[in-house]
Amino acid sequence: MQFELTGTLKLKRDEQRVSDSFKKREFVVTDNSSNYPQHILFQLKQDKCRLLDDYKPGDEVKVGFFISGREWQKDGVVKYFTSLDAWKIEHVDKGSSSSGSSGDSSYATEAALPATEEQDDLPF
Repeated sequence: MQFELTGTLKLKRDEQRVSDSFKKREFVVTDNSSNYPQHILFQLKQDKCRLLDDYKPGDEVKVGFFISGREWQKDGVVKYFTSLDAWKIEHVDKGSSSSGSSGDSSYATEAALPATEEQDDLPF
C-alpha cells in the first residue's frame, strides 16, 4: 500500500552508512493540515538517498512512501519497528491546497463521529 503526505521539510540528515551494503538517510516533514502539527520521520534507502539533495528545510514537499515493519529478537526479547520508507519527493507550489495524507487509509475524521459522542480537541 502506498501513501502520500504533503508538508514542509523540517530537517534532513546526512546519509548514514549502516553496513558495507546498506545506507539510509532520514528527514522530517511537518504536516500542518490539522490543529496540531505532526512532525513525521521518513527514511530513504540505498540509491534513493540522493533524492533529498535538491531540497532544503522550509521547502513544501509531497512525499510518496510506504509503511514497512519488522520484528527483532535478542535474548528472548521481541521488539517491533515501523518505518516510513520514502520512494518519491516532489516540490509543491505554496498555493496548492493538497495538504495532508492520502491513499488507502481508514482513519476516521471528526465529521464521521456519531453525533452522540463528544468531540474534543486533544492531540491524541
